Amino acid sequence: MAKQKLSKRVSTALINALGAGVVPRIGLEQIAVGREVEAKALVQDLENTAEGGAAFRFVVGRYGSGKSFILQLIRNQAMEQGFVVADADLSPERRLAGASGQSIATYRELMQNIATKTNPDGGAIALILERWISGVLTQVAQESGKRPKDEGFDDLVEVKIREVAQTLEGLVHGFDFASVIIAYWRGYRTDDDQLKDSALRWLRGEFSTKSDAKAALGVKVIIDDETWYDYIKLFAKFVSGIGYKGLLVLLDEAVHLYKITHAGSRQNNYDKLLAMFNDTVQGRVGHLDIIIGGTPQFLEDSRRGLYSDPAWQRRTAQSRFAQPGLQDTSGPVIRLEPLTQAEILQLLQRLAEVHAAHYAYQASLNNRDLQAFLKEITNRLGAEALLTPGEIVRDFISALNLLHQNPKLSLTQLLGGTNFQPTRSGKDAKVDETGEFAEFTL
Repeated sequence: MAKQKLSKRVSTALINALGAGVVPRIGLEQIAVGREVEAKALVQDLENTAEGGAAFRFVVGRYGSGKSFILQLIRNQAMEQGFVVADADLSPERRLAGASGQSIATYRELMQNIATKTNPDGGAIALILERWISGVLTQVAQESGKRPKDEGFDDLVEVKIREVAQTLEGLVHGFDFASVIIAYWRGYRTDDDQLKDSALRWLRGEFSTKSDAKAALGVKVIIDDETWYDYIKLFAKFVSGIGYKGLLVLLDEAVHLYKITHAGSRQNNYDKLLAMFNDTVQGRVGHLDIIIGGTPQFLEDSRRGLYSDPAWQRRTAQSRFAQPGLQDTSGPVIRLEPLTQAEILQLLQRLAEVHAAHYAYQASLNNRDLQAFLKEITNRLGAEALLTPGEIVRDFISALNLLHQNPKLSLTQLLGGTNFQPTRSGKDAKVDETGEFAEFTL
């Protein structure tokens, strides 16, 4: 790979995040290897969504296999293409359904992380509205020949604002959503920061009572556990109507739905997920792309996973024609297969070049060195099948750090040292491997 100039911001994010075993937000294109087929399928979904369609995908893989990586890669590509993006990690406190604030917590996290190409770090709702209103002002000025301070100018702008708002009023909760959008415009028009802030709070789901919302904005409803997804659909419709390609929603760590102990609560979350799936694949919603990241256990466990629900099993079962190295990427589930040895070596080469660029030294590891490193960490029973890219990358960054900090140390010496212990795939240090029950887990 030809050396690329990297900013310190990008290289720092890559080195620090990968060394800690987490996915960086930026610079992913520098190290993207071996997921071309999966990425192509997800990019095709974006193209369909931009044309008014909708999409729903599961990206399934073991911890460290690259789920979060490919989700972040698609997130960045979507922003580059003109999408609004919202992402959140599910957790015990953030679910899809729940009567104790868990689902509205998911909505709030999504809204907090709203991002665009010009505002990739999140918190972009206000900037989206400001950009839209600014565009309307420019359009009205060009069409009418009037200036912002001229009489009647604001009335013409409000007509344009209401044209967009009226497209939402026919949808569920659309009238109230439109009313809040107009309230934001009025706050903008009159320099009423409190009214603008109230509108933003409502859009972010931060009002806890209907009386507070009515007093601040004149609307009689709030976004809550029951209605949050309706407002996701409304937001997708809204942003597509003001110049964006659509809305991409990324929900990672879906295994937390699988971990819900109460069977009824778990099923409620699967039912909400099913409603979202049906909306998108049946064409009842437009300009909305939803991607869910989860583990094989979350999907395939017949007792607690999605496969425990016949409706889900019918929709997500793997094709009978699928086989290793051959999967239908147009289906609802994209299963991440292990990277090949050649792909891993290419990944290690890119990481070595990023590390060298960050610390401003000449990269010295050759292909033979990389093969020796890979052989060392996979030279144990089952490692080829069990090791994930995340584990390999973390070990390699650590090795690069040690070599850079100790210039007289060679990779051969490092690998031959008695203290070098590669990350153990799926290893629990508390387990006694010599015990008679070592093979069993509960």
